[in-house]
Amino acid sequence: MSKLNETIRNAAEAAASAATAVAEKAVDTAKDVYGNLGEKVDGVPTGDGRVAIPGMDQEGERLARDKVENDTLVRESARGGSAEGPDSSRAGRRTSYDVADFPKLTGKEEDFRFTPLKRLRGLHADALTGPAPAVTVDSDAVRVETVGPDDARIGSAGIPEDRVSANAWNSVTEATVLTVPQEAEIAAPVLVDIHGSDATPAAQHLVIDAQPFSKALVVLRHHGTAVLSQNVEFRVADSANLTVVTLQEWDDDAVHASSQQARLGRSASFKHVLVSLGGDLVRVTPSTRFDAPGGSVEMYGLTFVDAGQHLESRLFVDHSQPNCTSRVTYKSALQGENAHGVWIGDVLIRATAEGTDTYELNRNLILGDGPRMDSVPNLEIETGLIAGAGHASTTGQLDDEHLYYLMSRGIPEDEARRLVVRGFLFEIIQQIGVPDIEERLRGSVQDELAAANY
Repeated sequence: MSKLNETIRNAAEAAASAATAVAEKAVDTAKDVYGNLGEKVDGVPTGDGRVAIPGMDQEGERLARDKVENDTLVRESARGGSAEGPDSSRAGRRTSYDVADFPKLTGKEEDFRFTPLKRLRGLHADALTGPAPAVTVDSDAVRVETVGPDDARIGSAGIPEDRVSANAWNSVTEATVLTVPQEAEIAAPVLVDIHGSDATPAAQHLVIDAQPFSKALVVLRHHGTAVLSQNVEFRVADSANLTVVTLQEWDDDAVHASSQQARLGRSASFKHVLVSLGGDLVRVTPSTRFDAPGGSVEMYGLTFVDAGQHLESRLFVDHSQPNCTSRVTYKSALQGENAHGVWIGDVLIRATAEGTDTYELNRNLILGDGPRMDSVPNLEIETGLIAGAGHASTTGQLDDEHLYYLMSRGIPEDEARRLVVRGFLFEIIQQIGVPDIEERLRGSVQDELAAANY
């Protein structure tokens, strides 16, 4: 072993030893301050696997915002909002089926402050009269229906949370409902092909209904060209297990705004994997809500942003029921002039959601000069009786030490860069669980990297 490798190994061992010592000391300190589980912190019981956060009572921390009126500082409840519009807290955001309930967008709104409104091509303001992309379902194991907007299942998983979604809601004349029958376990992936061929602004509505004790994997593949505002609902009934993979592989001129809302029943499991590669502007807003205790959600995302592209992911996990779990992991790579990526992660733990366990993570790689990444994790906690909560976000360039390690073994620099990026992104692709799709997406990422000029 060379002296360099021995030095690196010794440094790593020393760092690991130091980290272990710090962690052990933190645990001992926590026990001294908070006591063991089953005891009380400031009179609040912490048994049954619950952890009380110091400084927070059972009502939780009351978030507030400041504003000035007539030279007087006024503090408003985060839940109440104001006459000027929805509050920045997710607990107080406006929801409505009526587009008129949402003010015209100016770009100053919290939900749209990173979105270039001119590039939405009228999805937020104009009538959506174009033909929706064609929907083809390749599976005999599910029931597929075309229904009117008055069908009882429409709107059962979510209500529009912004003007773009509400505009689509009021514009659709029919919806596609895909039902996974009760207790059915579908082994093969259910492939839903969504192909656009018209650039006239259009609206679309899909409902995926996983009935009790069912299990399925559904792939939504968007491709072709379109200017589309889309609402997708996922109904995950009691003890159902639904995995959804949504692929945005649009042509370069496509514009796609998609509100994807899930509602989970008792002990339901939901996995949502988002991959955005193509399109001029793609904005996907996944949300998850719990209707009963015991639910769990995993949300994964991968975006590869090229020169001039705007790829945006805004997600929301609303913990309103006890003993539910959520995990969020999103990764992005950006290359080229004016490549713009946006990731907003909102997690709300309401006062009724005791025993919640949640964590969200966002990692972003900037490849060369020119790209911009906006990453904002938000965590609101209204009860101290939780199992755990946290978030993290990092944005940076390739690690020179990683590149040096590969180059020292005879790998050219450009290939070393591609290897590091592939390893970074492929973790998300592996969550899809469909070998053919995973292989195709790996090829797409490699094509993107091959075209780069660092």
